[in-house]
Amino acid sequence: MLSEFIHYLEAERRYSPLTIRNYRRDIERFIAWLDMTESSFDPRRITTDDVRAWIIARSEQGKIGAAAMNREISSLRALFRWLLRTGVVSHDIMKPIRSLKTPKRLPAFVPESRMKGIVRTCEEETGSFIEDRNTLIIMMLYTCGLRLAELVGIDTDDFSDDFTSLRIRGKGDKERIVPILECVREKILYHLEEIRRQNICVSGEKALFLTLKGKRIPRITVYRIVQRELAQGNVQGKKSPHVLRHTFATHLMNGGADLREIQELLGHASLQATQVYTHNSIAKLREVYTKAHPREKDGK
Repeated sequence: MLSEFIHYLEAERRYSPLTIRNYRRDIERFIAWLDMTESSFDPRRITTDDVRAWIIARSEQGKIGAAAMNREISSLRALFRWLLRTGVVSHDIMKPIRSLKTPKRLPAFVPESRMKGIVRTCEEETGSFIEDRNTLIIMMLYTCGLRLAELVGIDTDDFSDDFTSLRIRGKGDKERIVPILECVREKILYHLEEIRRQNICVSGEKALFLTLKGKRIPRITVYRIVQRELAQGNVQGKKSPHVLRHTFATHLMNGGADLREIQELLGHASLQATQVYTHNSIAKLREVYTKAHPREKDGK
């Protein structure tokens, strides 16, 4: 039963391998908590109260936060919706289950003043394939608002003929087009020329970002590159590819971009996911107000 559900996520929902792995792990953990195995698991015997007891046990004994718990609840919710649709169960036991309340946290981002210095460094050509590749990774995450999986998945034929735009395959295999800034376009062309000149890719690999062996760059390698580059740029706090995606959106918002346009560039399915960046924009306005308003400056 579980293997059929996983196949459904792969073939019909077109979820990423990482998302599918999380779904499988969450459901397997629930089945194990029920003291069942995949072969003995009978969803018709499971009740809403069983799920509530599991949530309490995971929250108290597992000591996981509300956000992580909600992801596990979401995995079960998807499973039982599929079971209802395929006729395995007669009603959805997850319908009465509500997600846990989570504290609102503003997305971490790099301040514009700090990001300008990082960009200036990235624009310099070093002559080293690895260093130039790494700085191009930073530039594309920041100027295109990409997710980690989207960046790693870029193929050279995803670009328009003149390399002024890029087709991105996002969550659920949803496509969107993002523009490429001229400074980034020049770095991409230089990067591709270096791949040819140094004969790095001899296998016909179409990936934009390669290892020295000509293979598509792994996600963990990109993650470490971003951590190192942001640390060298004296960025405080969290340092990850998603921080650069948040930075992209926050800087656009602060620059006056329309919320709908940012939603489209990020590939968000709903406007609600994009609205979190308005809070960062308000925080920026408050900071400017505090520094500039006469009454604030006089402490009155």
